[in-house]
Amino acid sequence: MSTTASDPLAALGSLPGVPDAVDSVRKAVDRVYGHRVMRRRSNEVTAEAALRGSRGSAALAGADWNLEEVRRRTDFSGEDEARVIGAALRLTAEAGQLLSIWRQSPLRVLARLHLVAAGGATPDDAVGRPRLTGEPVDEPLIEAPLPGAEEVAGRLEGLSQLIIAGGSAPALVTAAVVHGELLALRPFGSHNGLVARTAERIVLIGSGLDPKSICPAEVGHAEQGRAAYVAAFEGYTAGTPEGMAAWMAHCGRSVELGVRESTAVCEALQRGAA
Repeated sequence: MSTTASDPLAALGSLPGVPDAVDSVRKAVDRVYGHRVMRRRSNEVTAEAALRGSRGSAALAGADWNLEEVRRRTDFSGEDEARVIGAALRLTAEAGQLLSIWRQSPLRVLARLHLVAAGGATPDDAVGRPRLTGEPVDEPLIEAPLPGAEEVAGRLEGLSQLIIAGGSAPALVTAAVVHGELLALRPFGSHNGLVARTAERIVLIGSGLDPKSICPAEVGHAEQGRAAYVAAFEGYTAGTPEGMAAWMAHCGRSVELGVRESTAVCEALQRGAA
């Protein structure tokens, strides 16, 4: 991510097509928040969105399980895919508890997210800290060139300062940049995709766009497919205006698909079918 604007995130929000994506997301979110079920049963919608978001994030990490299997399962300590599902579920549960810390210390939150995701599966000295020079990265799906440890540290600090400084950028833009930058850096030895998508969730909730966490972008990322996810991410890493705009549009569409999922949940609750 690079730009010379004094408010770089706001500048990205003015890229061609991005204002339309931001507006479309806002309208979609407003519609689901206006659903009559949200007045009485919003906690149930939030819980279901968390489950479905976790399933979607895990699917992108290689554990594409049926939703009902995720719902039924209680032990996620076995095979590799089960551990990925377990990590995704733990991260989603943790995200809501870190909102107050995010704006003051995003790097602390990222460290905590990695600790939660690893769940004891990674050597203790490698958990919750950016990787050191020469340390390997186990990350499914993303095959972009891996930045060195010094570059990772510098870009993480830059991202942290942008978040702390705030600014006028729409929530979608900030969430997409946080997500894309963490995927590009892969700062930890494992679970970077899961952490990046959880950080996106935190931004969307903490910004006030989705305060009840009922619009799981992870659902939309998974629904659009791994190939589309990678292609959009390659636009982010290219750093061109067109590529950045394409990534933000992809993230916006993912939120809208998450809205569609939760709208269906609302309709099912209204019918008494869920």
